[in-house]
Amino acid sequence: MRERNKLSERQRGILRFMETYLDMQGFPPTIREIGEATGINSTSVVNYNLNKLVEAGLLQRASAKSRGIRLTSTAKSLPKAVIAARTTARVPLVGQIVASAPVAVPDDVGYYYDEDDMLEVSLAMLGGFDAAEVFALRVKGDSMIDAMIGDGDIVLFRKQNYAENGDMVAVWLDERGETTLKRFYHEGDRIRLQPEHPTMKAIYVDPMHCLIQGRVLSVIRHI
Repeated sequence: MRERNKLSERQRGILRFMETYLDMQGFPPTIREIGEATGINSTSVVNYNLNKLVEAGLLQRASAKSRGIRLTSTAKSLPKAVIAARTTARVPLVGQIVASAPVAVPDDVGYYYDEDDMLEVSLAMLGGFDAAEVFALRVKGDSMIDAMIGDGDIVLFRKQNYAENGDMVAVWLDERGETTLKRFYHEGDRIRLQPEHPTMKAIYVDPMHCLIQGRVLSVIRHI
């Protein structure tokens, strides 16, 4: 435990999140995901603490990759912190992202569904948000395959009706009569919904006909 005790509480929190995320997802988080999960709003502050963990020999970084952060053998050999607090939460699985009717996400999400509709997930997957703000959808299709989201995966979303450029969101397109999962970009008088697939083209829509239902927090991969 000596190496872990030399770290700041913020650095220990980052390391704990890395351990949990890798156990759950099988691949490393992005800098933004680390910041959201540990309550750090500035990416430069996340970067500073990641560099300190690199200096401590606990992380390796590949600067050219967005998910280029790895635990070293030293970090993997450290005893994991014992966390007595609750580590899981239950969120509703409300349907699929499919080209059909919109997914209904009621205001009382988290309380409306039967037991059979609820998923138990790690708190680390909620990005620091209350489980009552989170819902899940099962993906149908592979338009986001380069973002490591494939057919059959379950995606956790924070319920919200707005997005920032680059966010992965579930949106209802009323003119097309379909729900889709894409990256969101507001470009002047239109919205670009960008797939993460090498052969698929972007969708361009009027903002008036693009209803954001939620932003992606994490993914449960279908094996």
